[in-house]
Amino acid sequence: MFNFSLRQQQRLIVFAFLAIPLSLLFTFSYYPASQLFYMSVTDWDGYAPVKNFIGLENYTYLWEDPEQLNPMLVSLYYFAGAVIQLSLSLWFAVLVNSKLAGRNLFKTLLFVPFVLNAVAASMVFQIFYQVDGALDSFLSAIGLESLIRPWLMDSDVVNWALVAASIWRYLGFNLILFFGVLQSIPQDQYEAAQIEGANEWQQFRLITLPSIKLVIGLQVLLAFVGSLSSFEIPMIITKGANGTKTFVMATLETAFNFNDFGMASTMAVLLLMIVIMFMILQKVLFKEEK
Repeated sequence: MFNFSLRQQQRLIVFAFLAIPLSLLFTFSYYPASQLFYMSVTDWDGYAPVKNFIGLENYTYLWEDPEQLNPMLVSLYYFAGAVIQLSLSLWFAVLVNSKLAGRNLFKTLLFVPFVLNAVAASMVFQIFYQVDGALDSFLSAIGLESLIRPWLMDSDVVNWALVAASIWRYLGFNLILFFGVLQSIPQDQYEAAQIEGANEWQQFRLITLPSIKLVIGLQVLLAFVGSLSSFEIPMIITKGANGTKTFVMATLETAFNFNDFGMASTMAVLLLMIVIMFMILQKVLFKEEK
């Protein structure tokens, strides 16, 4: 029998509870990440039993050939869409948080698209955007035939069409997050502001925004990461054609179509570094005030 002091028993319990989650974290997060960094400095093709070390050649090649990074510019469309989506989500959340008739039904209708399977949602929009499809028929019915375009074949509008599908699918998710944090704001603050004569915009600017600042920061971070990792919607609807190939699609293509896992790992590491840099920036801009 071991005689442990109370402090030692407390430490032992803490380590015992942390053992399994830390093991899973290292097994499924840190170890794969270390392998990703290792493969990024090799020329492994995914089949050879030996990975030849080539140093920073893959990184140099990416730096010297900017065309390899062009798919990352497509992410700007999705980030712009994410900003629009967050603005709409916050607006709808404020409306739903007020005494709006049928607000529960309204929340449900906006949240349903997020529950749908990504493949099913993408196929719906593929049919919606096809020539003489639902969108073209709707525009014709309201006398806006001049706006009809080959939505999935015109490189000038196809990315915006895909972004619209992304906004539709994720709007409800952000709405629920914003609604949850709005519910946590004490109502007596609004009542005091009304007594002082503050209008709705002043209440929103001086009470609501400061109260949800950290959540907005988290949402912006998630939006940025989501825009960089966009995959399902462009892959299913256009398969990357007409300038819709995203950086994740290019990474997978490099790995599985061209059998260059070393370069694909380099691209993945670059993506990871960009996300980490944005996380640091987000922490600075949206740091919690003490």
